[in-house]
Amino acid sequence: MKTFHSYSEVSACVGQEVAVTDWITITQEQVNLFAQATGDHQWIHVDPERAKAGPFGAPIAHGFLTLSLIPRFFEGGMRIEGARMGVNYGLNRVRFKVRFTSPVPVGSRLRARLVLQATEPLAPDGLQMTWLVTVEREGSDKPACVAESVARSYGAAP
Repeated sequence: MKTFHSYSEVSACVGQEVAVTDWITITQEQVNLFAQATGDHQWIHVDPERAKAGPFGAPIAHGFLTLSLIPRFFEGGMRIEGARMGVNYGLNRVRFKVRFTSPVPVGSRLRARLVLQATEPLAPDGLQMTWLVTVEREGSDKPACVAESVARSYGAAP
């Protein structure tokens, strides 16, 4: 995990890969809970027996489940000392490669590469950061998801 001691240390890393997170395993329980939360109960996600006979040979994670892991990857990949609050401010661009070229089967391990693209000070004591987040699936040469994520941090030293 990369630890920053100030916002100026963060800003000095623009253009650099800041972190590669640890691997996390996607479980059927996560997929089922995501389906319950979103109402997306497509059999390819929630019916392991039927999914075995489907196009991927196993149930796969929802694309939006993969995307929703971004805050978890940030939490495991970097921190800013003294920050009292972090906020997911949104996404500028998202490109999925989940649907057909690189699904995320249940049991897959994912990690993220975090590249800091830009920073912008926020008055009185914050920093906006734009990150290129590439979610990789172990054993695949194609990313599961590539997103430009915008996050804000408040309260750390300048």
